[in-house]
Amino acid sequence: MNKLFATVTAPVPRAASAALSSRCFVRDLVMDALIGVYAHERLKPQRIRLNLDLDVIAPGVTGEDMAAAVKAVVGQGHVTLIETLAERIAERCLADARVRSARVRVEKLDVFPDAASVGVEIERARI
Repeated sequence: MNKLFATVTAPVPRAASAALSSRCFVRDLVMDALIGVYAHERLKPQRIRLNLDLDVIAPGVTGEDMAAAVKAVVGQGHVTLIETLAERIAERCLADARVRSARVRVEKLDVFPDAASVGVEIERARI
Protein backbone atom coordinates (compact mmCIF):
# COMPACT_ATOMS: atom_id res chain seq x y z
CA MET A 1 0.00 0.00 0.00
CA ASN A 2 1.45 3.35 -1.07
CA LYS A 3 1.11 6.35 1.18
CA LEU A 4 1.88 9.90 0.18
CA PHE A 5 3.54 12.12 2.71
CA ALA A 6 3.34 15.86 2.63
CA THR A 7 5.76 18.19 4.32
CA VAL A 8 4.19 21.24 5.82
CA THR A 9 6.43 24.14 6.67
CA ALA A 10 5.02 26.42 9.31
CA PRO A 11 6.00 30.07 9.34
CA VAL A 12 8.57 31.02 11.95
CA PRO A 13 6.95 33.08 14.71
CA ARG A 14 8.14 36.69 14.81
CA ALA A 15 9.74 36.32 18.27
CA ALA A 16 11.67 33.23 17.17
CA SER A 17 12.89 34.85 13.93
CA ALA A 18 14.80 37.48 15.92
CA ALA A 19 16.92 34.69 17.40
CA LEU A 20 17.94 33.43 13.95
CA SER A 21 21.22 34.54 12.47
CA SER A 22 23.40 34.00 9.46
CA ARG A 23 27.03 34.53 8.55
CA CYS A 24 28.40 37.15 6.23
CA PHE A 25 32.07 37.02 5.33
CA VAL A 26 34.79 38.68 3.32
CA ARG A 27 37.80 36.51 2.44
CA ASP A 28 41.32 37.56 1.53
CA LEU A 29 40.75 41.24 0.81
CA VAL A 30 44.24 42.47 -0.12
CA MET A 31 45.02 46.17 -0.07
CA ASP A 32 47.73 48.67 0.77
CA ALA A 33 47.84 50.33 4.18
CA LEU A 34 50.02 52.74 6.09
CA ILE A 35 50.65 50.65 9.17
CA GLY A 36 53.54 50.09 11.54
CA VAL A 37 55.76 51.55 14.24
CA TYR A 38 58.85 52.28 12.13
CA ALA A 39 59.45 55.58 10.31
CA HIS A 40 59.58 53.93 6.88
CA GLU A 41 56.16 52.36 7.54
CA ARG A 42 54.66 55.83 7.88
CA LEU A 43 55.79 56.77 4.37
CA LYS A 44 55.36 53.66 2.26
CA PRO A 45 52.19 51.59 2.21
CA GLN A 46 52.47 47.85 2.69
CA ARG A 47 50.23 45.02 1.61
CA ILE A 48 47.76 43.64 4.12
CA ARG A 49 45.16 40.90 3.88
CA LEU A 50 41.85 41.19 5.72
CA ASN A 51 39.27 38.56 6.58
CA LEU A 52 35.89 39.17 8.22
CA ASP A 53 33.36 36.76 9.67
CA LEU A 54 30.18 38.45 10.83
CA ASP A 55 27.23 36.97 12.69
CA VAL A 56 24.25 38.96 11.44
CA ILE A 57 20.73 38.96 12.84
CA ALA A 58 18.92 40.45 9.88
CA PRO A 59 19.06 40.12 6.13
CA GLY A 60 20.67 42.80 4.06
CA VAL A 61 24.25 42.82 5.35
CA THR A 62 26.40 42.07 2.32
CA GLY A 63 30.05 41.29 1.82
CA GLU A 64 30.20 44.22 -0.58
CA ASP A 65 28.98 46.62 2.13
CA MET A 66 31.44 45.26 4.68
CA ALA A 67 34.37 45.35 2.23
CA ALA A 68 33.57 49.00 1.51
CA ALA A 69 33.47 49.72 5.25
CA VAL A 70 36.85 48.04 5.76
CA LYS A 71 38.38 50.02 2.89
CA ALA A 72 37.08 53.23 4.45
CA VAL A 73 38.66 52.39 7.83
CA VAL A 74 41.99 51.47 6.25
CA GLY A 75 41.91 54.64 4.15
CA GLN A 76 41.71 56.91 7.20
CA GLY A 77 45.49 57.11 7.44
CA HIS A 78 48.45 55.66 9.29
CA VAL A 79 47.87 53.23 12.15
CA THR A 80 50.76 52.29 14.42
CA LEU A 81 49.59 48.82 15.50
CA ILE A 82 47.92 46.09 13.51
CA GLU A 83 45.85 45.33 16.62
CA THR A 84 44.49 48.89 16.54
CA LEU A 85 43.43 48.49 12.92
CA ALA A 86 41.64 45.22 13.74
CA GLU A 87 39.83 46.92 16.65
CA ARG A 88 38.72 49.81 14.42
CA ILE A 89 37.40 47.43 11.79
CA ALA A 90 35.49 45.39 14.39
CA GLU A 91 34.07 48.59 15.88
CA ARG A 92 32.91 49.75 12.45
CA CYS A 93 31.25 46.39 11.72
CA LEU A 94 29.46 46.39 15.08
CA ALA A 95 28.22 49.93 14.44
CA ASP A 96 25.73 48.26 12.09
CA ALA A 97 22.86 47.18 14.36
CA ARG A 98 22.36 44.04 12.26
CA VAL A 99 25.82 42.70 13.15
CA ARG A 100 25.90 40.69 16.39
CA SER A 101 29.58 39.71 16.38
CA ALA A 102 32.67 40.24 14.24
CA ARG A 103 35.83 38.21 13.83
CA VAL A 104 38.55 40.27 12.15
CA ARG A 105 41.89 39.00 10.90
CA VAL A 106 44.51 41.48 9.67
CA GLU A 107 47.80 40.21 8.22
CA LYS A 108 50.89 42.00 6.94
CA LEU A 109 52.03 40.09 3.88
CA ASP A 110 55.59 41.24 3.25
CA VAL A 111 57.22 41.40 6.68
CA PHE A 112 59.41 38.28 6.61
CA PRO A 113 60.70 36.58 3.47
CA ASP A 114 60.20 33.13 5.00
CA ALA A 115 56.64 33.65 6.29
CA ALA A 116 53.45 34.13 4.28
CA SER A 117 52.15 36.66 6.78
CA VAL A 118 52.13 37.95 10.33
CA GLY A 119 49.06 39.38 11.97
CA VAL A 120 46.32 39.32 14.50
CA GLU A 121 42.80 37.95 14.78
CA ILE A 122 40.21 39.33 17.20
CA GLU A 123 36.58 38.59 17.90
CA ARG A 124 34.22 41.16 19.33
CA ALA A 125 30.51 40.93 20.11
CA ARG A 126 27.72 43.34 20.79
CA ILE A 127 27.07 43.63 24.50
